[in-house]
Amino acid sequence: MSNKEEKDTREVFHEESRPGDEEKLHSDTLNANKNGRRLIINKETGKITNAETGEEVSDIQVVTEDGSLGSISAGGRIILCGANAYEMKYYFNPLFKKIPESIQKELHIICVLFTQHAGGIFTIEFEDDGTITMETSKDEEDITYDEIGAGLLVGEVRRQRQDLFEAIRMYYRAMILHEDMSDLLSEDEE
Repeated sequence: MSNKEEKDTREVFHEESRPGDEEKLHSDTLNANKNGRRLIINKETGKITNAETGEEVSDIQVVTEDGSLGSISAGGRIILCGANAYEMKYYFNPLFKKIPESIQKELHIICVLFTQHAGGIFTIEFEDDGTITMETSKDEEDITYDEIGAGLLVGEVRRQRQDLFEAIRMYYRAMILHEDMSDLLSEDEE
């Protein structure tokens, strides 16, 4: 990717948070009512609703034991990153801030270029076992979104960035799931 394309990408999509926002959100979460929100998860559809208001919840902010703040999708998967063509925003989950900056930049470019080509909302998420899932969706009113084209683009991204996603999957399994690296490497050799 040329420097001009990368510069254009940064101008179109900016980080969702501003300096200091993460700390404020983090402190608000830590100082929240200890009872928290009561949520209802529909096992069949995966939709999450607020038990008190009945409103659907699109994602959940979580605080881990080490104090990191991150997001979980409505489907229960941990969001790595994503871009939204409607709001022209990019999101990178701070739970994964230890991923090398070069990989973070590559993920940023993948997400932004995806939404520039296909539109809608694109996220890269982790399943419970560390498998990477790419999700794309649209607003109900968006008549220009091409679901078939977006699906084909997901397949193309998966093929072209297979090595990157495999490395991120290994990172997740080693650093988040705390699996033994020797077991992971022996699996990889088979």
